[in-house]
Amino acid sequence: MTRSTKTVALPHHRARRLRRDQTDAEKKLWGRLRAKRLADFHFRRQFPIGNFIADFACPKSKLVIELDGGQHLDQKAKDDWRTKLIEQRGFRVLRFWDSEVLTGIDGVLEGIMKALSES
Repeated sequence: MTRSTKTVALPHHRARRLRRDQTDAEKKLWGRLRAKRLADFHFRRQFPIGNFIADFACPKSKLVIELDGGQHLDQKAKDDWRTKLIEQRGFRVLRFWDSEVLTGIDGVLEGIMKALSES
């Protein structure tokens, strides 16, 4: 009896790979969120939620932050569907473009802080 060579990556394995292969925008934002650097809120990166992996999440505040690159211009319906499913699990989802993070990180952080203060 032989074992199939095709395997399905478990969410935590995919998350580990995504943490290793961050985009420039993810690296920049993580540098400002990690180690409770943003008003003492604890964020996790590449955080599994059901079958999805959120770019960043503050589990205690039930806040998810998604960073979207140019490929997301063509997949709005898919992103909306994903957001809806994550929200059904009790999370609020904020989306920012990679370019917003790379060129205006302070504005992004203000938006995150506003959302955290509302939770």
